[in-house]
Amino acid sequence: MIHADLELARRLEAGEAAIARACSEGRPGTAILEAAGGIAVFAGAESPLTQAVGIGLHGPVPRAEIDRLESFFRRRGAQVNIDLCPLADPGLLEQLAARGYRPAEFNNVMVMRLASAEISPPVRARCTLPDEAELWCQTVGLGYFEQPELSEEEMDVGRAICSMPGAHCYLAFADGGEACAGGALAVRQGLATLFADSTMARYRRRGSQRDLISARLSEALARGCDLATATVSPGSASQRNYERAGFQVAYTKILLVA
Repeated sequence: MIHADLELARRLEAGEAAIARACSEGRPGTAILEAAGGIAVFAGAESPLTQAVGIGLHGPVPRAEIDRLESFFRRRGAQVNIDLCPLADPGLLEQLAARGYRPAEFNNVMVMRLASAEISPPVRARCTLPDEAELWCQTVGLGYFEQPELSEEEMDVGRAICSMPGAHCYLAFADGGEACAGGALAVRQGLATLFADSTMARYRRRGSQRDLISARLSEALARGCDLATATVSPGSASQRNYERAGFQVAYTKILLVA
């Protein structure tokens, strides 16, 4: 068992914040604000990348910091989205409640120690080739947005991840050889973060995510990581797949919006 204390939460949320920064930094129309011990990212008013991450984990948050964070989003025409860790300073939740924030979704943060981990070799998943960036974006986008075609804005979400410095993108393939699922890996100070998991609807329940998890964990081990993490919807098929791979729930985060 892994005990979810403040030190672990800071490490996991710092990894999440680093991914948010790397996906947005230097891209046209994006902005980043360091605030309340974490960061806020704007990548478009409707982008799922637009949110604040890792705030409140280093002590009380002054009201002025929340004002600054809210202004960052609102002056760009975006809703304020705060991905709140339950180990954040308790006073922060009280302040946000007083400001009328409401819960929008829950997410379970999963963790796994990699020391002596037994990882099954992937059967149909591998790292993307240099010319497969658009294929990866399309595959992941179709699974995530669950619609027949993707807009340029939706493709741009995948492109931001695929072009992220240090990102490792993976594809899984169906029996006929077509790409059917994808995922990404980021490594930071011995922490492997598995993210952007997506399987196209018609290919689900065939083991694609299991292979993607195995491929990324093998890479994490090769890079000397001691801990792996992933964020999933509570009770989802993704949670079951990660649990089967050896992950456990560290804590549950809540997305607060105003």
